[in-house]
Amino acid sequence: MTLQLTMQSNELSSEELTTLKKMRVRCAKNILLSTSLAGSGHPGGSLSTLDNLLVTYGCIRHDSSKPAMEERDRVVMSIGHVSPGVYSTLAEYGYFTEEDFLTGFRRTGSGFPGHVERIVPGVEWDTGNLGQGLSTAVGLAHGFKIQNLPNQVIVFMGDGEQQKGQVIEAIRYASKYKLDNLIVIVDRNHLQICGTTEVVMPQSVRSLYSTNNWDVKYLEDGHDCNAYFQTFSKAYQKNDGVPTVIVSRTTMSKGISFMENKHKYHGSPLDRESLGNAMQELGVEDEFDKWNTLRENPVSTETIQQFIAPDVNIDAGEAILYEAGTTLDNRSAYGNALLSLAEANNSDDNMKIAGISCDLEGSVKMGGFHKHSPKAFIEAGIQEHHAATMAGGISSLGLVTFFSTFGVFAVSEVYNQNRLNDFNHAGVKVVATHVGLDVGEDGPTHQCIDYLGLFQNYFRSSVFMPADPNQTDRIIRYIATEPGNVFVGMGRSKMSMITKEDGTLFFDANYKFQAGVGDWLRVGNDATIITYGAVVPAVMEAWEMLKKDGHSVAVLNMGSLMPIDKEAVLKAADSGVILTVEDHHVDTGLGSMVGTILAEAGKGINFQRAGVAQYGGSGKPADLYAIQGLDGKSIAEKVKTMLG
Repeated sequence: MTLQLTMQSNELSSEELTTLKKMRVRCAKNILLSTSLAGSGHPGGSLSTLDNLLVTYGCIRHDSSKPAMEERDRVVMSIGHVSPGVYSTLAEYGYFTEEDFLTGFRRTGSGFPGHVERIVPGVEWDTGNLGQGLSTAVGLAHGFKIQNLPNQVIVFMGDGEQQKGQVIEAIRYASKYKLDNLIVIVDRNHLQICGTTEVVMPQSVRSLYSTNNWDVKYLEDGHDCNAYFQTFSKAYQKNDGVPTVIVSRTTMSKGISFMENKHKYHGSPLDRESLGNAMQELGVEDEFDKWNTLRENPVSTETIQQFIAPDVNIDAGEAILYEAGTTLDNRSAYGNALLSLAEANNSDDNMKIAGISCDLEGSVKMGGFHKHSPKAFIEAGIQEHHAATMAGGISSLGLVTFFSTFGVFAVSEVYNQNRLNDFNHAGVKVVATHVGLDVGEDGPTHQCIDYLGLFQNYFRSSVFMPADPNQTDRIIRYIATEPGNVFVGMGRSKMSMITKEDGTLFFDANYKFQAGVGDWLRVGNDATIITYGAVVPAVMEAWEMLKKDGHSVAVLNMGSLMPIDKEAVLKAADSGVILTVEDHHVDTGLGSMVGTILAEAGKGINFQRAGVAQYGGSGKPADLYAIQGLDGKSIAEKVKTMLG
């Protein structure tokens, strides 16, 4: 059934309260049944947050027959483990049937996983890691503000997850940007896996928000549907520039006397006997055997919701061409391309591109974008965990979202945040302007040498590394017009433009970047050097030395690393000698990728790798490269040795 509550009412009618009570009984039954049938799950928190879930869906704009309608409000479940409560609520509101849920819950291949995922109709975001849902919701809320849309965002959180550091990052941010279209509901049952929140890690939840200028509402009885309705409806309708948090005092496992206020039921289902007793308390039939038999049938996949990425209609603008002989850093070329994209796509009443910085606007060259599109430029402060997750939320609304900071902050520090964006088919364009030993004097803590190794663990992300400012310009325009998560990395040093042997530009006016296609900067028969990014100038220097000594050596630039050009690697193997050169950990980057391609193809050739073999020091990039054998002379000598 469905229930539509009138937001302008002062209180719920007796008929509405009766309907909610009946819905609660059915949901409680299904929460207990689903977890006992699966032999795992989280019944306690599902029961404590159930009343708030049921009323919320009765208030917001949504339509189970059109789960993807643009006008819908967004509900983000930061407490993703209360999936039984969410699924039972969504079944009540017509998104799928009780049978779909009970026969599929936590079964391999079904559409009802243990933690909420977007494959379930009505679920907006995959959430499993506590503390990140608020950042996603903040991204959605800010995205709606940028787009001048009236949609509201509601996020359900547990009280235990308030202990996470990323939560306070999101709280501060929502206050700064006046996100009054955001409502947080904290299920304050005072229990978490290992006991009470006061014992595990005490804190004042309300003051966490009030000190950051949120509108804090406290419900002494979070199971009082009328009180919750009155509080929620006022928060939903207000327009005062202040985000709202409703701290709802609830009871773990509410409604089952022998389960109430016991932390063991956070993640423990009932055994067969206890389930029967619980059903008796609810006054419903014990249907365990019926559903257990039905679960012996093959799982149904009919309800699985296929995610469709929002349409992205971006004008790539006019490419900028840097003439041969010009010296420029790639990050400046990135900033110029981003400004060009803003000029071609962003207007006061229609923002298509957003940019996020973490207190590094000047270093990542976002100043031009900020000046042109102040509404779409986001200063997130030194809050990279929140910024990375928030970027995923914003991008899910169809805004092309660039997130820029240094490599160690954009990749290494926020590995799990990028991982959840990968899960969620987000479209974040992570552009890191300081990667590898090329960061130089900042020292090894700031020299990101693991970006490719980390991104290889994801299944839905791409990695592109430009060789010079001209290729940078084309890559940035390419990723703006294509869906999906992308990492683009670059050093900070200035370099000359890559040219052909005749001195003309290699990445000229006719060049178009293609994912999965390498660039043959030079052709040769004796050996091939495969490289990318900041060390390309050193490789080209090595090529000159080798040519003078009479060696015919090819140079293959892998501007696209994920996907990689396997055909080009196998073509390079025809020379019989391959050396990979990279400003990256030697065991987890391009070298390992090329080695795998060669091994799987049965290519027994002379193959070696050059890369970062130990943490770099603090010094000029040229000196750091020389120590690691990544300067032109060392590269040339290595090839000569391989040629024998």
